[in-house]
Amino acid sequence: MSTAGVSGLLVISMIALAAPVLAAGVQRARVPDVVIEIVAGIVAGPSVLGWVKIDQPVGLVALLGLAFLLFLAGLEVDLKVITPSRLRAPLAGYAASLLLGSAAGFAFHAAGWVRSPLFLAITLSSSSLGLVVPVLADALQSRTLLGQLTIAGATLGEFGAITLLSLFFSATRAGTASNAITFGIFGVAAAAIGLTLSRADRSLRLDAFLTRLQDTTAEIRVRIAVALLVGFVALAAKIGLQIILGAFLAGVILNIVDRDTASHPLFRTKLDALGYGFLIPVFFVSSGVEFDLTALTHSPSALAKIPLFLLALLAIRGAPAAFYVRTVGRRGAVAAGLLQATSLPVIVTAASIGVAIRAIPSVTASALVAAGLLSVLIFPAAALAVIGAGRPEPDEPRVTAPETDHPPTRTGRRRATGSASASADSQQSASSSAPVRTGPSPRRTRSHRPAAAPQPVPATGLLQEDS
Repeated sequence: MSTAGVSGLLVISMIALAAPVLAAGVQRARVPDVVIEIVAGIVAGPSVLGWVKIDQPVGLVALLGLAFLLFLAGLEVDLKVITPSRLRAPLAGYAASLLLGSAAGFAFHAAGWVRSPLFLAITLSSSSLGLVVPVLADALQSRTLLGQLTIAGATLGEFGAITLLSLFFSATRAGTASNAITFGIFGVAAAAIGLTLSRADRSLRLDAFLTRLQDTTAEIRVRIAVALLVGFVALAAKIGLQIILGAFLAGVILNIVDRDTASHPLFRTKLDALGYGFLIPVFFVSSGVEFDLTALTHSPSALAKIPLFLLALLAIRGAPAAFYVRTVGRRGAVAAGLLQATSLPVIVTAASIGVAIRAIPSVTASALVAAGLLSVLIFPAAALAVIGAGRPEPDEPRVTAPETDHPPTRTGRRRATGSASASADSQQSASSSAPVRTGPSPRRTRSHRPAAAPQPVPATGLLQEDS
């Protein structure tokens, strides 16, 4: 490894270390770590200070960070939430998003901003499940009908975008029919691997063996997860699909196979530590380093793309939440639309792919990433304001969705909400009013300080039609 590569990783590591500290310092603004990492990468990169450039060592670690980001996103997918009854409205909404995205894609193509309307349509129809789930959980809405619909919609937005990008924009640039066959082969292989792992997971002898080694220096479960991730990424790359699909499916399969975590409660926390503690920040900082700030600032038309892309995100992913009005009312639908329009990791990933395959120019990719940054800063806060405005009186009953034996994970909590300091009064108030949970306790988050528990938000007001 060259000296320049080590120096670049050192600067990126310092940025990754400073990001959560800065997020804690601006906790009133609730700036997510990922936003600080990308902005700091822009400042440290060639566009401003020129301290870091993307060489081979940095690029390799960033690639692993991208794979781990999608892997942990796959772990967020709770298939028990995606029941047929709850999937109808989100499916209709995602189909509408693709139609709206296609119209926007052709409009931007006519303006000469993009080379591939379909690529932009898929990118703008994406959501970020890892950012949506923590916002709903912090507002005590993740188990309400509003939360379940929003999570299902965000899951479709993330999984759909990743799947379609792999299908239509593969690394081999083969035809769509060829890609579909390759995709089918990959799906069969993934199903076979998942079935094999599921059968192996039922072996009591194997479980005892893994339990004996899981908390030693062997860290056997973590090694199995990493091997599964790298194996799926390598398989996807070998047959010409985008590696993001392999990483995401590896997480989904692990989540399906590893449902019962009673014997290894710290396993997911260890994966979070490896991903969010090292690899993923390198990817986001590197994305900032590659951000073409000069092209944006030197062209007024390029700057104009940012608000237009932001409005396109809101229209393409937010407007289809109108399908939820009959279930959660107008306020609930507005809040769901704002959360579904929150998208950054998939946009950053798609932007890097689009530049590599020349589907979009570099300046357009930078404008897309900037719009994604603004969506993370604006839309979740606006959704929480809408949810708060729709709260019923405190004595009204709380209506929640049925408990499951596998509660939604909190993988992205620190990344999505930043750190928050807890006061004694708020903790006492929350403990006296929060409903008692009878299901399994959610696993610990990465935050070292306990966050202030928000007041429970009864869901009744969000499940009724507005008068």
